[in-house]
Amino acid sequence: QVQLQESGPGLVKPSQTLSLTCTVSGGSITTNYYYWSWIRQPPGKGLEWMGAIAYSGSTYYSPSLKSRTSISRDTSKNQFTLQLSSVTPEDTAVYYCARGEEALDAWGQGTLVTVSS
Repeated sequence: QVQLQESGPGLVKPSQTLSLTCTVSGGSITTNYYYWSWIRQPPGKGLEWMGAIAYSGSTYYSPSLKSRTSISRDTSKNQFTLQLSSVTPEDTAVYYCARGEEALDAWGQGTLVTVSS
């Protein structure tokens, strides 16, 4: 069974970079032909797909966030990472990692990240 777990700081200061890591167990992030995504949900709002990294290492980003978003991976640790730069309080949200891009079939439990000074 594929399991995903988000980790990282729960509080980030405005203008800084938000960084989260997703640790995957029960499956390899390099297995053909899976994609690995980051999704977020601000309080009172809907889910927003942020971007994904493919089994090959190729990355894909939401147009509204691509200028600030970077997704990378460490295959030796079976982890992939989200970096969101220049954050503001509007970036406060529950952040999820998940398997897939269009169809998301496995999710982490989510982690709340608050942007505040």
